[in-house]
Amino acid sequence: MREDNQNLFRKIPGVDRLLDSHPLSDALSRFPRSVALRAVHRVLEDLRREIRNGSLRDEAALELEAVSARALHTLEEIARPSLQSVINATGVVVHTNLGRSILPERVLARFGPLAGAYSNLEYDLDEGRRGSRYTHVEAILRELTGAEDAMVVNNNAAAVLLCLDTLAGGGEVVVSRGQLVEIGGSFRIPEVMRKSGARMVEVGTTNKTHLRDYEEVIGPETALLLKVHTSNFHVVGFTQEVSGADLAALGRRHGIPVMEDLGSGCFVDFSRYGLLREPTVQEVLDQGVDLVTFSGDKLLGGPQAGIILGRKDLVEAVKKNQLARPLRIDKLTLIGLEETLRIYRDEETAIREIPTLRMLLQDRRSLLRKARRLRRLIGDLDTRNFTVTLTDTSSKVGGGALPLLDLPSRAVCLSPGRLTSAFMEQRLRSHDPPVITRVEKEQVLMDVRTIQDRELKVAARAVRKLAAYRPEGA
Repeated sequence: MREDNQNLFRKIPGVDRLLDSHPLSDALSRFPRSVALRAVHRVLEDLRREIRNGSLRDEAALELEAVSARALHTLEEIARPSLQSVINATGVVVHTNLGRSILPERVLARFGPLAGAYSNLEYDLDEGRRGSRYTHVEAILRELTGAEDAMVVNNNAAAVLLCLDTLAGGGEVVVSRGQLVEIGGSFRIPEVMRKSGARMVEVGTTNKTHLRDYEEVIGPETALLLKVHTSNFHVVGFTQEVSGADLAALGRRHGIPVMEDLGSGCFVDFSRYGLLREPTVQEVLDQGVDLVTFSGDKLLGGPQAGIILGRKDLVEAVKKNQLARPLRIDKLTLIGLEETLRIYRDEETAIREIPTLRMLLQDRRSLLRKARRLRRLIGDLDTRNFTVTLTDTSSKVGGGALPLLDLPSRAVCLSPGRLTSAFMEQRLRSHDPPVITRVEKEQVLMDVRTIQDRELKVAARAVRKLAAYRPEGA
């Protein structure tokens, strides 16, 4: 056995022979030599390990052509960027794990000219001196919402932390027990409050909080009244919460600022389009709330950002906080956010051009057309691996927004034959580009709501490739 292993070791091609062989020699024109060397060494180490543990006994696997092909495959894997585009066939529109919102085409067109050049990021062109990066979105945010002032940081969690630290660090923040939310990544309001240096004062109960509950605990240490929109869950039945208008009036009577964390802020009243009602940013500000924070990349449909709107004196104080610098947004985020906000100047244009809004508001007829088109693109298949049908399904908003809303949708359904649903899901996920599906009742569903029109041909090709797969022994 040892002698056999030695024979196999001797047959392993050398590094130079591999680099000079086809197709690796051709690959050196596309990849750095250092990366090719890394791939070759990794493959050689794997071969030696396989010989030692007895899993490699076939001399054909050690021929130059076979090892070179294996090294090329490894090279391509090493060189492939970690962050890559995927096809979202899950039906979850604002999918946190898949990058949340897709940016509008108009936004993408702005990246090239600005990202590849110097810009007036922090330069006042009128005055010829240093300016503020926030000015690029302040005016448009004031215009769209009616807020006195605006500021943007890198996400909504940062916005909440920064506001609490500025307005209530060392003081008390009054908040309803029913609003002590946790969102993805274990972001919890109580923990954020402790990190800011504020002391939390809970009032009311899980299901009912009255205005008198807030008023009874207000004292000399009270620095802020906080309202948190429970966007990712709902308490139903015997419930009561204080409106933003009533809380704002209470704050004015006592000279205490009132802040509302909207989480997934939106500028469009979805109830006008047949969906569940979600408070808009404009409505919350109209109620008299002093500060509002929300995300830029959820229902708004822009890049990841945390937006702070409200009273000018309070926003100015937030801007001066030393935490503002480490939490600030970069120029690429500013480009994406400014252009997204500009689209909102006309609501019909926003619904047509912002992918998040377009997907949420797709009607049944358009979804049926899209599903039928995907089925036609898939074409006739060998049905031994699986069968393909169209089925009704439901999509989700995602991103911690509108959790009770089911959006009627249509899906291409792969029902197992020789291939299991788990195997089909994995193979589609390993396709280039990956197609991310969901499995329900042992069937693989491709919800067309979240598949972009430009992706339909690619999704169909992935299904055809899966149908052509031949299991061992078949």
